[in-house]
Amino acid sequence: MISNTDKLEIEKAIGEAEKGTSGEIVAVVASASGGYYYVPYLWGALAALIVPWPLIYWTWMRVQDIYLIQLAVFAVLALALHYRPLRFALVPRSVMRQRAHNRAMQQFFAQNIYTTPGHTGVLLFVSAAERYVEIVTDASMHAKVPASEWENIIGALTRQIGSGNAGAGMTEAIRRIGEHLAAHFPAPPGKQNLLPNHLVMLTSE
Repeated sequence: MISNTDKLEIEKAIGEAEKGTSGEIVAVVASASGGYYYVPYLWGALAALIVPWPLIYWTWMRVQDIYLIQLAVFAVLALALHYRPLRFALVPRSVMRQRAHNRAMQQFFAQNIYTTPGHTGVLLFVSAAERYVEIVTDASMHAKVPASEWENIIGALTRQIGSGNAGAGMTEAIRRIGEHLAAHFPAPPGKQNLLPNHLVMLTSE
């Protein structure tokens, strides 16, 4: 999703955006916000519970044979659905969004964004597998910029990711976040960079 060239461009964009503001921008890209390893077992168990009923009512099979079929169905499905694309396809969209949101909030604290003086930190969070983008702002920025502005940035970035231009989309999103920060919290004389400008890359949990 993000090449080495994209990574360098994003980090450069963070540095440029922060020159005009006292705020801090942190960008995090997660390959996935969860492994969802329970999904194969859940679907396998559900299928195994359903399989015996038609066999009981419509056949003369022995209970022992039906039980073996039930075990086989569970084992085959649980194994087959561990294939990552299938596993993720079976997770409800609402569950994926909630998991990605939770991880975004975890990263807001894990990356120390909440520690910025004046509470002017902003997190740009992207979770690839869930196709999820969120901007998390600290208290001061939350009070200054309406949610609709962040939603516009998220919408534009989501479209860029969908077109295969994740790097360019993130660079543009960071530039626009920097404009909002500079408008409300301009850089003071002798401003120091408080948080690293590197792009944080996360694997799935």
